[in-house]
Amino acid sequence: MEGSFTGGEEHQKNLLPRDYLATYYSFDRGPSLEAEMLRGPPRGHSDRHRHGPTIYQVLAACESFRDITLSDFTDRNWEELEMWLKKEPGAYDWTPVLRLACDQWQEKEEKVRAVVKRVLKCDANLGNPLAPAVLPPADCVLTLLAMECACCSLDAYRTALCNLASLLKPGGHLVTTVTLRLTSYMVGKREFSCVALEKEEVEQAVLDAGFDIEQFLHSPTCYSATNAANAGVCFIVARKKPGP
Repeated sequence: MEGSFTGGEEHQKNLLPRDYLATYYSFDRGPSLEAEMLRGPPRGHSDRHRHGPTIYQVLAACESFRDITLSDFTDRNWEELEMWLKKEPGAYDWTPVLRLACDQWQEKEEKVRAVVKRVLKCDANLGNPLAPAVLPPADCVLTLLAMECACCSLDAYRTALCNLASLLKPGGHLVTTVTLRLTSYMVGKREFSCVALEKEEVEQAVLDAGFDIEQFLHSPTCYSATNAANAGVCFIVARKKPGP
């Protein structure tokens, strides 16, 4: 896209959660990669921290963890998550997603609500991404399809991974999915910029942030190609190295 990088202020003002959810998580238009992700969520690792105005990432996590923190950068996304967690009138209806992803979807819905303990501000570009909150080191940090949208350059992405690593205890896990060669994405009629990353750059950045990579999967299948032209995605499970 033309012009300067659409950073935090632009996201705060113009990224509307309902437009985002309608763009990427409305499944009445036929098959989508989003639907495939929901049918096959990552197994064996889950999270205590994650990003986005969505809940699908914690559907597996709630089976293994009893203290989950949801986090996002924008005020509107926090409000959207809080409304669903508290069953407030007008909350986004995640029932179609839950039915797609879970057999016992009503039980899953209540289990998620029970284990999510807080929703916090998160900015991966800060030394403490959850500032001003300070939490005990986490067992796992999960971020899917988010970091490439939050960072303006490869250097910023590398720094942000180090910042996320600071949230983890030694031996804790980072679970991340990154969209490759993504320069921008659409939310409704608005365009937001991203940093275009190659899989080799992502892999090296994870290693340099102090992790051992346990799983690295690359798919050339484009994620939401209509709204976010890209060259596929990579999925990584990495373990934070023990301290000195």
